[in-house]
Amino acid sequence: MLRLRTIGLLAALSLWSTSCSQTRQSSIETNNLNTTENMTQTDKNDIIVNISTTMGDIKVLLYGDTPKHRDNFIKLVNDGFYDGTLFHRVINEFMIQAGDPESKGAPAVKRLGTGGPGYNIEAEIVYPEHFHKRGALAAARQGDNVNPERKSSGSQFYIVTGKAYSEQQLMQMEKQMQMMKQQEIFNRLASERRDTIMQLRRNNDHAGIQKLQEELIALTETEASKNPVKFTDEQKKAYTTVGGTPHLDNQYTVFGEVLDGLDVVERIEKVTTLPGDRPKDDVKILNITIEK
Repeated sequence: MLRLRTIGLLAALSLWSTSCSQTRQSSIETNNLNTTENMTQTDKNDIIVNISTTMGDIKVLLYGDTPKHRDNFIKLVNDGFYDGTLFHRVINEFMIQAGDPESKGAPAVKRLGTGGPGYNIEAEIVYPEHFHKRGALAAARQGDNVNPERKSSGSQFYIVTGKAYSEQQLMQMEKQMQMMKQQEIFNRLASERRDTIMQLRRNNDHAGIQKLQEELIALTETEASKNPVKFTDEQKKAYTTVGGTPHLDNQYTVFGEVLDGLDVVERIEKVTTLPGDRPKDDVKILNITIEK
């Protein structure tokens, strides 16, 4: 039986009024709002850009099958939007994040991560074709509690570093991700019945609440079993060799990957950081140019 019994409908109610706490490395949010060699085949809709930073150049492929993110990134590049912005959030063995326009010339004490162009982008989650292997380029976003449609930030992005996992660790992660999926389904089903649950509470109908909970658990198990969380062979190969951040899969839009310059990404991820994960010494994007 699903381990939602310990969570229940009454706990689900609290999720509608308070945000869920998350660990420091569990999400890539805007606060407001193989190296990968020989692993990629480009097509005519892909675009290659070069990100020139104060620590070296990073050549990135923008996927043609995430056209909204690709075209938006190119528009911002042509506008010079990223020139002078910082990698404002860096976590070793996790990712490096950039794209906040408020980071341009920001004093060391300024808290960053809230800026953007004033709009979001519809999610383009192409999964499992695109996943969070080392070197993946993805869009930051606000959390599910305020952004259930998982829309991306209009400008903030991150490049995955992560780490390698054993096959046993991946199996355990699959189980944990399946449980998270089940909880999401249960919460959605409970939300759809909010009025009924509230009426049962007002009537102190504990038996009715228990009966409804059992019904929703059964519905949850049925829905979740139709498409269980399972890493593909390609994911397993990547995550056990080059590494990555598999717990972010199917949660954020991955719209590109590093073709060259992963050594630069690795140097950036290891810089000394201050509280809030901002590098002690600024790491700046000088400019981004379109190569193809």
